[in-house]
Amino acid sequence: MVELGTGDASAVAGVVAGLPGLTVRSWDVDADSVSAARAVVAERGVADRYTVEHGDFFAGAAGSPARTVITNPPYLPAPDGDLELPGLWGGPDGNALLVRLLGGPWENVVAAVASYADPVGTLEAAADAGYRVTSFLAMPLELGRYSREPKVLDRIRDLVAADRGWADDDSYMVAVALFTRSPLLRVDRSAELAGALQLGVPALAA
Repeated sequence: MVELGTGDASAVAGVVAGLPGLTVRSWDVDADSVSAARAVVAERGVADRYTVEHGDFFAGAAGSPARTVITNPPYLPAPDGDLELPGLWGGPDGNALLVRLLGGPWENVVAAVASYADPVGTLEAAADAGYRVTSFLAMPLELGRYSREPKVLDRIRDLVAADRGWADDDSYMVAVALFTRSPLLRVDRSAELAGALQLGVPALAA
C-alpha cells in the first residue's frame, strides 16, 4: 500500500503491526508530522515495513506498483488556504485532493469522505473514474474549532445550501469508504454511502 498524508501514523502502524505481510510507504508534506510519525512507527517496531517520507505524494508515488492507496485527506472547504491550520485546507469544496486521487491509477482507494466537503462531487468523480463503493463505515463528528472558522463555516453553509453536502449547527458525518475498480468486487454501495452522509439520492444524481 501507499498512503497520502501520514498524520501521526498511529492507526496505520497498528494495522501494519497486526499484519506481518503488509508494507506501507507513506508521504506527508509537513516535516513535523513526518518526525512524529517516524517516532511512532519506530516505537511500534514496524519501521522496516512502514516508511514515512517528507514530500509530495503524487510525485513520490508515481509509478509505484502498489494497487491500494489509503488516505484521510485534508477536507476543510474554503475560498483559499489562509486558515488557522492551512494543512487542513482541501480546496474550495474540500475534496480537491481526494478527487485528484480518484483520477489516478489506483485499483483501490480507502479514504475518509466528509459530508460537508462536496461528497456529491466526490462520488460523481469516483463513478466517472470507474470506481464502486463496496464498503464503508460512517460516524458523526462534532463541528470543531477549525471547521467553525468563519470562512470555512460560510463555505460549508454554501455547499449545504447547494445540496452538495450536509452539516447541521453542531455536527457532520465522516465515512471511511473503500472505492474499488476490482472486477472481483461488483457490488456498489455509492447510494447507501450518500444516504449515510445525509445526502439524498436525487441530489447525488443532480
